Amino acid sequence: MLFKLLITALLAGASSLLMPQDAVSAAGAEAADELARAGDYVVDSGHSSALFRVTHLGVGAFWGRFNSVQGELSFDPSDVSKSSVSISIPASSVDSNDEQRDGHLKSPDFFNAKEFPEITFRSTKVEAGEHGALNVTGDFTLLGQTRSIHFEAQHVGHGERGRFGYRSGWEADFSIERSDYGMDFMTGMLGGSVRIIVSLETTLP
Repeated sequence: MLFKLLITALLAGASSLLMPQDAVSAAGAEAADELARAGDYVVDSGHSSALFRVTHLGVGAFWGRFNSVQGELSFDPSDVSKSSVSISIPASSVDSNDEQRDGHLKSPDFFNAKEFPEITFRSTKVEAGEHGALNVTGDFTLLGQTRSIHFEAQHVGHGERGRFGYRSGWEADFSIERSDYGMDFMTGMLGGSVRIIVSLETTLP
């Protein structure tokens, strides 16, 4: 019995000596892996998404999407303030899962895709957030109207992916008032606040 107690005590002592070092190593590895590689990234449109949500008749929440997201992201983990993002979304790529409604959404009542073919965002300021996130301020342009907006971009993940190359993913969730951009059609039937989610998967050329 005494032998077993001594063995148990020795093992416990060894574990207490090893655990702090292991914990520090694990924390260091996690911290080192928190930020993506520096570089000028290109948006992979086929694996990126732009969604919008608006209330309908005050009782439902309707989601739509844009089928094309293009742009670039420059990231500098050593000085995040030097980072930037530029996004362009063709208004004609709007998709509400209804061809007739899509035609209406492309009309002057809503996105007016013929006169204003692009919805764009250009960052003017990027700051480091918590847990690898970015606090982004920039110019959002819709229907030819530009307003400054601010949002947090969450870091989804990054890494070398074989034949797919090195990739980094980011996601932002923010809201705008559509009337700020002159989109006033069906006020009351459709909500004024529009929630937008943009999820980017980017690659290093």
